[in-house]
Amino acid sequence: MRRTVRRSVLAQVALLTGVLTACSESTSTDEAKESSPSVIASESAKAAEAVESGGTVGPAGSACELPVTFDTAAKWKPEAIGTAPAESDSGNEIAEELAEGLLHQGPFTAACEIDAKPAGNIGFIRVWTGEAGAKAEDAEALLKEFVAAEGNTSEARYSDFASDSDVSGAEVQYLYTSEALEETKKERAFITVTPEGPVVVHLGGFDTAEHEAMLPAYELAKRTLRTT
Repeated sequence: MRRTVRRSVLAQVALLTGVLTACSESTSTDEAKESSPSVIASESAKAAEAVESGGTVGPAGSACELPVTFDTAAKWKPEAIGTAPAESDSGNEIAEELAEGLLHQGPFTAACEIDAKPAGNIGFIRVWTGEAGAKAEDAEALLKEFVAAEGNTSEARYSDFASDSDVSGAEVQYLYTSEALEETKKERAFITVTPEGPVVVHLGGFDTAEHEAMLPAYELAKRTLRTT
């Protein structure tokens, strides 16, 4: 499984490298305006539009077995993230360390990656899980740890949420500044605490435009969230 993760991460690194040249001459002024906190509050309303469900992740036998279940948007492809050790096959120690580091963020471990590329977008919904023992009232504090561990974040706004099945938790909308691309983009995540441990569902995206295009899939996941 780790080789699958490594290939996924290295593919993303290669993609990033390939687009750096094309992006280097463009100005970030418009994207900075789009990333302004003044427009973040309106995003959820825009993303509330209907989106077709393409399946469910979380239940036993699904692509990702999780402490929660939710619907995925049509054409999005889920894949479990494994952490089992394996022999290196890349020969690039730096890339190996990068891949391993991306498996963990604060007290959470990557468990599932839902790829938007088959639907025409560049980005993922990623699911992260933590150890059992947390309480429901710890949700926002745990989410703050998750955001802090990402680094280079700002303008975080936290709120409560509840799914159509009354699964509740905390949600955050924030800005992330990429040192590689020298630009700021929007990201968001929600968390719920289950008896098996807390679960974070995170939406990033290559840039703010991709993030906004993928919001309906994120809202679908949040709206259909259930515990297993």
